[in-house]
Amino acid sequence: MSELRIIARHAATVLVGQLAVMSFGIADTLIAGHYSPQALAVLALASSIYISIYVALNGLIQALLPIWAELHGAGRQAEVGKSVRQALYIAAGTSALGMSGLWFPDLWLSATEVPPDLWPDVRAYLRILALALVPSLLFRMYSTLNQSLGYPRLVTWLQASALLVKVPLSYFLTFGAAGFEGMGVVGCAWATLIVNTLMLLAGLWLLRTQDIYQDYRLWQRLEKPDWPVIRRFLSLGIPAGLSIMVEVTSFTLMALFIARLGAVALASHQIAASLAAVLYMVPLSLGIASSARTGYWLGAGQVLKARRAAWLGIGLAIAAALLGAAMLFFGREALARAFSSDPLVVQAATIWLGWVALYHLTDAVQAVCAYLLRCYRITVMPLVIYAALLWGVGLYGGYCLAYQGIDWAGWPLRASVDTFWITSTAALAIVSLLFAAMVWRATKPQWVH
Repeated sequence: MSELRIIARHAATVLVGQLAVMSFGIADTLIAGHYSPQALAVLALASSIYISIYVALNGLIQALLPIWAELHGAGRQAEVGKSVRQALYIAAGTSALGMSGLWFPDLWLSATEVPPDLWPDVRAYLRILALALVPSLLFRMYSTLNQSLGYPRLVTWLQASALLVKVPLSYFLTFGAAGFEGMGVVGCAWATLIVNTLMLLAGLWLLRTQDIYQDYRLWQRLEKPDWPVIRRFLSLGIPAGLSIMVEVTSFTLMALFIARLGAVALASHQIAASLAAVLYMVPLSLGIASSARTGYWLGAGQVLKARRAAWLGIGLAIAAALLGAAMLFFGREALARAFSSDPLVVQAATIWLGWVALYHLTDAVQAVCAYLLRCYRITVMPLVIYAALLWGVGLYGGYCLAYQGIDWAGWPLRASVDTFWITSTAALAIVSLLFAAMVWRATKPQWVH
């Protein structure tokens, strides 16, 4: 099978699973949107805070993918099992850290001036998600292991099956039925906790029973912490996790800053953000697939094959982004109507989705490049670039333009949702150019340097 087909097949399998997981949030958005505008606003705020914390911790674990892929490529299967067991200590620490941040969200709510009447519902929602964080992170570890070894199908089956449970369960717990009153939007959070726990239990059962895992000797006695190994994990994982946190928070924190523009603005932005997140799953899947192959070839000592795998991933991401952006732009009004029955929300969301199409084009390239750079252990510079551009230009620039104006540039105050999409798109375009240049330099054969 050609390298292109291997990457495309791997990415397509990952994409199905990622879309299933993303559909959890889409379904919750639809359910909350039809429950009430306030429920949708609560969901938007709670999801923004949860994702901001989760992705940083998730990114730390996901950064182990090239390590395990290299061990697999080098034929050192037994070392994969030992490495996975050491990673359990990192998972335990990240879970404790993340739960504390979700259990006490008042600092986030206060700093971003979220209306006080939304605080109780947001707080209740996040405390349930704090409990869901543990099984979610452990399942991510199982998912990362499978992706690094080239076995994404089992993960995808679990994620797709979980969707069949999540959607009706969220609806039932929110609206109620058969004499059950329903919990309101917090029912979606309880459904998330239940489904994440079921996925983790299923993943553990597969690890224990499937023959494909036997050579990796995963079920050995847990060793004491190997601090040199853990430090190596953290030296790669912390910058990678922080980079993902900056990347995603530059996107998710828009909702917190937009909250002061009113319920219609926040609800319409949530629709746009949900669809942007769905589109992001395509380059994310390609990044996972191409980095798994790049890491595999690096472990096997085949640097030219690693370079080819990396650039195939980038090329596929560009082609897919052009198609996805076109589909979103021409179908934006119909999509907005599917998410809300409020005419004001639909009208606003239709406008924002036009910007999302352009945003996605700039987002796709940098997403794949970020994964590839981790294969070459380049993590600190991407973090610096993300912080300067995505937070500095994208998020803070949008805040200044929306609420203060930028006097020195002659730009007047523009209190609108699309202000944040414009500044974020400009920032991502620069990031994509810089990351692509870094990948080119990292993959250039040594004799050309």
